[in-house]
Parts: sequence; C-alpha cells; structure tokens
Amino acid sequence: MKKWYREKINEITVPNIEHEEKVPVKPEVSENFKYLKSKLNPSFDVKYRSNEVDGVKFGFVMLDGMCDNEILTEQIMIPILRGHYKELSDGERVLETASNNISGSIDKSIQFELNSTIREMLSGNLLMFVEGSSRAVLFGVQKFPQRSISEPDSETQERGSKEGFSESFKDNVALLRRRIRTPVLKTEIIEVGTTSKTRVCVAYLSDRANEETVASVKKKIKNSTFDVCLGSGYLEPFLGSEIPSLFSGVGSTERPDVLTAKLSEGKIGIITDGTPYALFVPHIFTENFHSLDDYLKKPYYAFAIRMLKIIAFFIGIFLPGFYVAICTFHQEVIPETMIFDICLQESLVPLPVMIEVLTMHTVFEIVKEAGLRMPRSIGNAVSIVGALVIGDAAVSAGIVAAPMLIVMGMAAVSSFVIPSLYDISSLLRAVLIVVGGVSGFFGIMLVFAVVVINMASISPYKVPFTSPLSPTKTGAWRDLLFRADWRKLGTKRLQTDRLDK
Repeated sequence: MKKWYREKINEITVPNIEHEEKVPVKPEVSENFKYLKSKLNPSFDVKYRSNEVDGVKFGFVMLDGMCDNEILTEQIMIPILRGHYKELSDGERVLETASNNISGSIDKSIQFELNSTIREMLSGNLLMFVEGSSRAVLFGVQKFPQRSISEPDSETQERGSKEGFSESFKDNVALLRRRIRTPVLKTEIIEVGTTSKTRVCVAYLSDRANEETVASVKKKIKNSTFDVCLGSGYLEPFLGSEIPSLFSGVGSTERPDVLTAKLSEGKIGIITDGTPYALFVPHIFTENFHSLDDYLKKPYYAFAIRMLKIIAFFIGIFLPGFYVAICTFHQEVIPETMIFDICLQESLVPLPVMIEVLTMHTVFEIVKEAGLRMPRSIGNAVSIVGALVIGDAAVSAGIVAAPMLIVMGMAAVSSFVIPSLYDISSLLRAVLIVVGGVSGFFGIMLVFAVVVINMASISPYKVPFTSPLSPTKTGAWRDLLFRADWRKLGTKRLQTDRLDK
C-alpha cells in the first residue's frame, strides 16, 4: 500500500522528462529562424535580424533585455557587417572569418544543434547563423538586470565584511574567488529544473573536502526532481538527512566570508543562480551558535557571546512551557511570595493558563509575520505598535496576566538571538506549552529527550549532527564553547577533527 501511494504521488509531483530529438543546424538561415520561432513564439522579447554583406546572408537571434547592447553593437555587429567575404568560397569559411573578426575578449562557442542553442540564447548569448554553414556561433554578451552587492540583512556582523551574496550567479562565485586565491577551489556547474534549467554551482576545496561527500552532493543535486528551481531552498530537502526531523543537516548563509570559512573546513558549498543564499553541507548543530565576530575578537568575548546564545536558545524554547507547568502542577518550585503574586494575577484572567499562553504565542507570531511581510516603511511600526498596544490593552482588560506577558516577551526576544533556529524555536515552544499544561515537567523532559535522540540520529554525509558533543572529539572542543587563540586554532587539525575525513 505504501509503495502504491508513493508511486501515485510521484506521478503527480515528478515532471515527465522527455528527451527531445536533436535537431542539427541547417545551412539555410530562414529554416533556422523558422524552427526557433516554432519553439519560442509568441515571445516579444526574442529578436530576429538578417543582414546581407557581400552577397552572404547573416542571421542573428538575441533576447532583448539580457544582452549588453553596447558590446553587441561595437564589438560584434559592426566588425561582422564591415567584413569582406566576396573571395570566400563557402559559408563555413565565412562563419570562421566573421567570428575571428570579433574581439578576443568575447566568449565564443560553436554549436551544431539547434536544441542547445535555444537554451544558451535564452541565457543572454547572441546567436549567429551564416547562409551555407551547418554551424552556429554563440557570443557571450550577457548583461542581466541585477541588484548590486550590499550588506546582508539576516547576518549582520559588527566587524565582518559588509558584502553579501546577490542574485547574480557569476558575482557570487567571484566573491568566493576573491577570498580563496588557490587552484584547489573547484566550482562545478549542474543544471536543475526540467523547465527552468537553473544553474547550481558546487564549490569545494579539493585538498580538504571528502571525495565521497562531493560525489554524493553532486549525485543528489542531479537526481533532484522538480520542474522549476526558484531558490536554494528547493535543493535543501534533497541534500539533507532522510530521517524526519525538525533540524536540518544543511546550513545556509548569505555572506561570502562565512561560506569561505566553511569551505576551508572541508565543507561543500552550493550556490544557486537567482538567489542570494548559499547552502553548505555537512552542517552540525553547534554551528548555529557561532558567528564571524567570534573569530574577530578576543577568545573570552567569543565564549561569553556563545554562552549568551545558548542561554537565549533554551529560554526561547522552555520558559513559556515551564511557566505553564509551574502554574498548573508545580507551584512548590518557586518562592511563596512570587507564587502568591502570580496566582493573584492569574485568578483575574478568565482563561486557563495554557490557553492564555498559547493565545499570546499565536498573537505574537501574527504580529511578527505582519511586520515581516509588510513594506519596511510601515512593517517596523506595525510590529512595535502591535506588541505595545495589544499587550498593554490585554493586561488592562484582564484577558492575560502581566507575569505571563513578561514570560512571552522574554521568550520571543530570546528566539531572535539565533535567527537560524527561530522557526524551530517557535514550533518547539508551542509544543512545550501544550505538553507543560497537560503533563507538567515530566512531559517537557520527555519531549526534550525525544528531540535530543532525534538530533543524535541525524548523520548527513557520515558526520554526526551533534558532533563534537556526541561523539566527543577533543580536538574540535577548541572551537566549541571557548574559542582557542588563533595561534592554536589556525591549523588543519581542527578541520579534520570536525569532519572526520
């Protein structure tokens, strides 16, 4: 039954990939135009142009808005149209002569099939045909509309670089090359998406990355089954662990310096065309508590910040659940004066404590989503006004208790300390609120044990997700809580200890 269900789901979700028959370039320019129009029309942005020079017919095809018009005119069209071709006997020699007249700085490639020329032309290349030649020439004149390199929004650093990845595929790879000037940096291109043909770059250092891991990553990307790839998140389910879990063995970043550091540790980076976020594998849990500023300041400061992040992570997850459990089952664990004040406040609220906390948790998530999705000019105002007005009005009206509002506020703010774990913190917080209201501390500890066991079961690319905590690796502890000095940290030993090469 399970096998039948999976087959039916695949029939619906997996696109039907049909291998198109190869069509050779024809000697007649008009026939080539006719075939391209049958595949591309109606498309207003595909431009066709034919010119006759010295009795030889030339055909050009380009995608408007994807080409650099200045380079196209000055370095390609003018040299070709001013050439002399009377003494040449056939179209093949004309094509070679015309392409040789082009500046050497322009990328050129010879094509024999019309199928492949369509994909390259749609990528921003100029396609040229010559009457009497069974070949075509592609000229690299791409110029895409793109956002300039700016500071990342989600990974702000105090002393780190202000450069972040953009949507430009080549710019992102260049940002890596700028930081790793060594021939061991390999960048391989893989196309994904049966319709979008999105380019994905697999970047790694050949002297540090595990060969089996690199081969596994490339295989998983090639075997990914979707029609259109619009972001790096499309690839994450294929690259992560097959064990169901809230956590992922795939990390993400929009900072080139962070990805550079991951590559230097032997990890593999995945850059997807059209998105400013890069993925890297394998990813371990403790990396969520590290940031680039940890390595740019004194070790004792990095230790203090990491401890603060760990405390904030546990506050964001457990505090509301413990509050509900204490108010419902375990009043004896807090001082009498405090429990009397809490009981007095809660007695004025008509709702049970668990329903009260869940309601405020839901309200906070709504306000957060509203501030995130609305335009920036009013998004911050909505978040601040919503939190202040709704919270103050709810306490004044007696709908919620003031201690509960403090607890939820601390938990919500603590969750933002580690943005990469916010989604997980929010979901676990809601689960622990319900469990704490139903079974108290016992249920909370049981859920915690289940989560830890699930984390320990994840081992993407043979690297335990809980490493170096479990299994323990003494060498990697130099960069776990307390960061060692760079005189000890700047060696390959730590990298090999982390990845168990």
